[in-house]
Amino acid sequence: MDDDTNDYGERTRWNEACRREEAIRKLVERYPKSLSGQAVADLAWELDLSRATLYRMIKLFRAGGTVSSLMDRKRGRRQGHRALDKDREALVRRTIEGFYLKPTRPSFAQLVRQVQIACAAAGLAPPNWRTIKSRVEEVDLRVRGRKRGESEVVKATTATPGALSASRPLEFVQIDHTKVDVFVVDEETRLPLGRPWLTLALDIFSRMVTGLYLTMEAPSRLSTSLCILHSVFDKTQWLQERGIHEAWPVAGLPGTIHVDNGADFRSHAFERACRDNGIKIDWRPPGTPHFGGHIERLIGTQMGAVHLLPGSTSSNIEERRQYDAKRHATLTLRELERYIALEIVGQYHHAIDGALRRPPIAVWRQQESELVLRLPNDRMQFWISFLPEAERTLRPTGIHLFNIRYWSPALATDIGRTKARLIVKYDPRDLSRIFVKRSSGSFVEARYADVTLAPITLWEAQAARRKLNAQGKREIDMHVLIRTALSQRELIEQAKNKTQGRRLAKTNVDDDEVGSLRGVDSSKPVPSVEDLD
Repeated sequence: MDDDTNDYGERTRWNEACRREEAIRKLVERYPKSLSGQAVADLAWELDLSRATLYRMIKLFRAGGTVSSLMDRKRGRRQGHRALDKDREALVRRTIEGFYLKPTRPSFAQLVRQVQIACAAAGLAPPNWRTIKSRVEEVDLRVRGRKRGESEVVKATTATPGALSASRPLEFVQIDHTKVDVFVVDEETRLPLGRPWLTLALDIFSRMVTGLYLTMEAPSRLSTSLCILHSVFDKTQWLQERGIHEAWPVAGLPGTIHVDNGADFRSHAFERACRDNGIKIDWRPPGTPHFGGHIERLIGTQMGAVHLLPGSTSSNIEERRQYDAKRHATLTLRELERYIALEIVGQYHHAIDGALRRPPIAVWRQQESELVLRLPNDRMQFWISFLPEAERTLRPTGIHLFNIRYWSPALATDIGRTKARLIVKYDPRDLSRIFVKRSSGSFVEARYADVTLAPITLWEAQAARRKLNAQGKREIDMHVLIRTALSQRELIEQAKNKTQGRRLAKTNVDDDEVGSLRGVDSSKPVPSVEDLD
């Protein structure tokens, strides 16, 4: 009886597979190149299959599959499947949505526990953990990854058909920021300061790094602007100042800069400066990190290099616990900048790029002879347009900015005649000069009023100010301050007591004299009302 039953079931599945094969063959013949989504949906309904199952069978059929391959799965529920009643089904799905699919990423065990608690509160029998697991697996993987903040899952399940490509050097330049995985130390004390931020610019065509900017400040319009300034101009002097002898031949205005949607890239001043100089801005669509893949790979490469440095942090949590990065920090901000620059010009530019199959510098050199570099028409105006600004009043002693006094003979004629506050542009990498916008609209360069001062960065000036303030606080003798405060408090109390005693004594004397003739000289006539008139 059992054998007959099994044979009947097998024949039934075979007949169904034949029906599927015939229907699928007709569908494929009707759409030989590209299937119609609606046609697939209609056939899936006709065959009582899910679209995913039908697509799988179509794939098997096109690969030369037999009828038998279309009956590899039995119809009906899989072994061990247990259906839930309506109330428990809704409760499980609500808990998955409201508890499990959250950026806090609760574990599956916590989800099971939460379902059990919810069922107990509702007076329902809790489902088996396998049932809960099957409901979780029914959630679209990309939706689950996005709601739980699982970037790797989102990346693995997101189609990336488009790719940013360029036909010539500097046609597209990508810019992005990253927090460097290493602690830096103070120039003088050599004590840890923190982790700096690195801004990098990359030419898509050649994969050459076009510019960089390293700072302790968080990413801003300033970081982006200074990276562009470094990107556009010749770097020979910059390299010489840092004792780097390798070539960095990239210079020139980019055609388009490709950036994300961060606030620093959305600045009106930044956008205006770019457009004034013929630079287009291409903002990365929200939620599409693959559009910035080139610059992200460069950042990953550079962070891999700094992981070899003392004071480096690690992406591995266990390694971070065993290694005190702050205690091992060694490099200053200037030294780290030089290290990164050496890594770029001496290693990265000369290593074979995976996509190009050539070193980036070889690709650039090949195009260099035919490349027509587009440079700013007015170098100074271009420079100034990207610099940060502040408003200051012109005093007889000059312009005061960051506790530094600046002067230019050209400002002498404006003293006393200009009441409005003036716009002052400054380069935080070199505070030895500023640019003051006169009432006529033109900019004039002003230098240190004290010509003996050496050029410093804004970060160094701020660090020196903090150090000076801290030193002043350390030099305060708190014992003297406390003794003085107590003496002042005692003085005030004594004064209050004396004043109150004197006033009380005067009040008593006045009360005794009320209604008495004592002290009145009766020999002298008292003036009458008429006399007073």
